[in-house]
Amino acid sequence: MARRTLYIILAVLALIVASWFVVAETFPKETSRFPIFVLGLLLDLYLWVSIRKMLRSWKRILRFAFTFIYWLPFALMIVLGIASLFANLYLWKPHLVTYVGGVIFIVYGAKLFSIAFFLLADLIKIIRHVIRFTYHKSRKKPCPDPAKRISRANFLRNIGLIGGGFVLSGMIIGAVRWAYDFRIRRVSLRYPVLPRELEGVKMVQISDLHLGSWTNKDALKEAVEVINNERPDFIFFTGDLVNFLTREAYIYKDILKELKAKYGVYAVLGNHDYGDYVKWEIRAEKEQNLRDLEKLYDEMGWQLLRNEHKLIQVNGIPVAVAGVENWSMYERFPRYGDLNKALDGGSEARFKILLSHDPSHWDKVVSQQRPDVNITLSGHTHGFQFGVELKNFRWSPAQYMYKRWAGLYSNPATDNPQYLYVNRGLGMIGYPGRIGILPEIAVLELTSDN
Repeated sequence: MARRTLYIILAVLALIVASWFVVAETFPKETSRFPIFVLGLLLDLYLWVSIRKMLRSWKRILRFAFTFIYWLPFALMIVLGIASLFANLYLWKPHLVTYVGGVIFIVYGAKLFSIAFFLLADLIKIIRHVIRFTYHKSRKKPCPDPAKRISRANFLRNIGLIGGGFVLSGMIIGAVRWAYDFRIRRVSLRYPVLPRELEGVKMVQISDLHLGSWTNKDALKEAVEVINNERPDFIFFTGDLVNFLTREAYIYKDILKELKAKYGVYAVLGNHDYGDYVKWEIRAEKEQNLRDLEKLYDEMGWQLLRNEHKLIQVNGIPVAVAGVENWSMYERFPRYGDLNKALDGGSEARFKILLSHDPSHWDKVVSQQRPDVNITLSGHTHGFQFGVELKNFRWSPAQYMYKRWAGLYSNPATDNPQYLYVNRGLGMIGYPGRIGILPEIAVLELTSDN
């Protein structure tokens, strides 16, 4: 038994070391998250050891099915890790990566729910033992009925297993039913002093397409049709067109070029657009990938703004549409944005619109340094693709990373309204679905208080 345990420990250590080399070789940008992978692996083993005894009473076919589903994502990760040493994952067909990654994400999402309850059950058990040993060592009291003691512990574990099943079902539904369940959100941007000529100007914002994760061309065609039916004055895209490489977007070019707006389609880059998540053999390849992206935008008829602005006459009123490159308060994301450069020379504009992928840029820079920017449009958070949005209550894990993670916000420090709108994103990454936070097409309309 001791020898078997030793072999298991050595196998786990070997797996951790091998995984480190795979991550460092394939996704060097993600090495900072490797400790999370190690913790997840250990928790996975903990959960399996905890439930293995419970499975003995199950029928053989059920036990086999459960074991297969339990270890399937782990086996897929091993296969992907080995395969990535011969051909990097971002060179595979995007659909394959989306489906395989989705299975891994969904099953581990369910496992995490179960793990939480198993840990709670064991923690309570440990605390009881400590209290009994510390305060009742010298007292002789009748022991509780073992059956009752076991049932209390199993109660939490059963909740974990049943709840994990519900989470698994919910995540499957989120991937099958809600991934492309687009929602139009209409927002009025009110300004007390708005030029009469800008009254009713309509802007459509989309963000975070992540085309490498799309598996349905018809859904994208539907989104384009919905946007065009709004007959917008402007269409704005606030970054993350792809996951890793520009080539992911090529098959969708003819669909996206159909987007039409009276004054044009404008876009900025997001953190995923620079190719920073790919290990390049030579720097020239990375630079070419970005040039290919710029060319793609040009072929689609979208105007890509890289720390610059365009001055557009809207009914005779000069309006500045500025776009900055990615800037985030988190160091793991790029900081290429230069706000002053983007707005330089735009003083004659009577209304300024800023496109900035990461909403933390508004918190840390825009709202503090440039009160002349009337509205900033951002994305990036996806609303975590998971959460609850009711009339008077909103919650998402995104709120623990970003103060402003979805919807409309205003700057209380300015005399004139200064807004930030954070789009929930139209695409997906990681988990190929949505639960509660549905893909968004934002329709924003300028209006005066009158």
